[in-house]
Amino acid sequence: MNRRVLSLAIAGLLIFGVVVTVVMSVANRGPGGGQANGFDPGNCIPVTVTASSEKADLMQAAADRYNAGNSDVDGKCVRVQVISKASGGAESALAAGWNSAADGPPPTAWSPAASTWVKLLESDLKKADRANLVMTGAEFDPVSIVKTPLVLAMPEPAARALGWPDQPIGWRRIAELASSPDGWAAAGHPEWGRFTLGKTSPDLSTSGLAATVGAFVAATGKASDLTPADLSDPAVLKTVKSVEQAAVHYGDTTLTFLTNLQAADDKGKGLTYVSAVAVEEKSVYDYNQGNPDGSLRTKGQHAPPKTKLVAVYPVEGTLWSDNPFVVLNAPWVTPEQQKGAVSFRSFLLTPEIQQLFTEAGFRDADGKPGSALKDSAFVETVSVPQLSAPSGDMLAQVRQVWHQVRKKARVMLVLDVSGSMGEAGSEGTKLDEARKAASEALNLLNPEDEIGLAIFTTNLPGHGNYQTLVPVGPAKKTVPEIRESLDRLVPLNGTPLYSAVRKAATDSQSAADPDRINAVVILTDGRNEAADNNLDQLLVDLAVLTGSESSKPVVRVFTIAYGADGDLVTLQRISEATAAKAYDARKPGTIRDVFTSVVSNF
Repeated sequence: MNRRVLSLAIAGLLIFGVVVTVVMSVANRGPGGGQANGFDPGNCIPVTVTASSEKADLMQAAADRYNAGNSDVDGKCVRVQVISKASGGAESALAAGWNSAADGPPPTAWSPAASTWVKLLESDLKKADRANLVMTGAEFDPVSIVKTPLVLAMPEPAARALGWPDQPIGWRRIAELASSPDGWAAAGHPEWGRFTLGKTSPDLSTSGLAATVGAFVAATGKASDLTPADLSDPAVLKTVKSVEQAAVHYGDTTLTFLTNLQAADDKGKGLTYVSAVAVEEKSVYDYNQGNPDGSLRTKGQHAPPKTKLVAVYPVEGTLWSDNPFVVLNAPWVTPEQQKGAVSFRSFLLTPEIQQLFTEAGFRDADGKPGSALKDSAFVETVSVPQLSAPSGDMLAQVRQVWHQVRKKARVMLVLDVSGSMGEAGSEGTKLDEARKAASEALNLLNPEDEIGLAIFTTNLPGHGNYQTLVPVGPAKKTVPEIRESLDRLVPLNGTPLYSAVRKAATDSQSAADPDRINAVVILTDGRNEAADNNLDQLLVDLAVLTGSESSKPVVRVFTIAYGADGDLVTLQRISEATAAKAYDARKPGTIRDVFTSVVSNF
């Protein structure tokens, strides 16, 4: 074969390879069920289900069984993948039209934790004059696949101090304790300090939204639906504000509180971290198994806690997480995918799969408990007082009013401006992306919040390794100044992480406000590169500085591991030392969503 013929043959093979690669890529990606985590539907109908995080593992286990069977739609096989996404985040993404680059594979079906999110989606789409994405009619109507009620999870001794299980406990009692200057002393236990509440943000979390609705209903003193008049009643607002003042901080997931509570229990301090946490009943079961996140991957890896949690069902009533399965009528979903989703939904309702859920602490689709709950001494399996979920428009108003009455924050934002922040990101440099994400996240703050900005790197002229650019002050004044400062930032030198954390915590502690959520947010893309390199000593110092080992107001250090070289393990230890949370933004394009999650704590 001559050289020209050989070259043409090689070129032909290369072109063929490229064509095959492109075709396979398109086939694997498919509409309404994009490829993720190696998911390859082959020649089958691809179905992507976006599910709330607390049940995503179980639904994937069910999907694995479904995929291994002989299910088909019109003679064609179906393959299902399940993607975990917080209910509030998925609702926002759907309402905005779903950006695959930021939000992940576009879903064929959606299973949020509760129908309240479906109502909010319909309300948001209507306000935007966009078509409803929820399929209805005949076999497509949303159907509950499992249920679990919202409860107040309390350490057993604390619940018994309030009369559990004989005396009813509700949101009004919580408001009384939260507003009492005596704290737990009013219940005969001054050693437990102030009454504190773990409660997530109703903007992102099902339990946070349900707890907020429950507090408003309790404050009205009636069992009827909320009205606009209720949301403007000064007496109602005062009661709800009392509940909110007990919040240690907010956040996007109850796992932060349960994980920190487990760590406190390991140290014999399970009664001093938080007095109550608004969670779903299933989370109480999971926590008492030693598995706060309910993940199948971590089951059995940690011993059960010494101090168990009990499920307190608010006497005024509670909302249920009914976990609807919603087939989507979206531009990216085909009719055969919609039929495939219905087929998988039917599989989820079979006795075999319903038992899979009930053995994990859920109730079945009819609200009936299984053996896991029946055998537990810390939950009730009798009737639970149930509230009717407000309309989507009313839920939107509840969230709007919550922003007015929620506990306000005092936050110092601290950004790494080391040389590596000048490396290329997915859009500009890493520093470009970080400051853009930070600037957008500032929109989520309340004008009455307080926030400042600092930076750190080695050899800052005249400032050492740490410089305050905008002192903490009212957000309505400092946010414009912070944005201007962000625009002027440039990458500089090394990464003195430990000294920056210590300085930020020290400064924040000296000015901590006991009536606010006091926090530091540290973003870094690297590892400590300074002479101050004793992590163990830093953790000891933080326990004192932040108040977690003293009677001072607690300052929590939230951290963000940014970029591929972010030291997430170290940042987790730093945040855990202050009973806060570390966030993972190492994957390109995630920093915007991570900043949103971080700011949800405030």
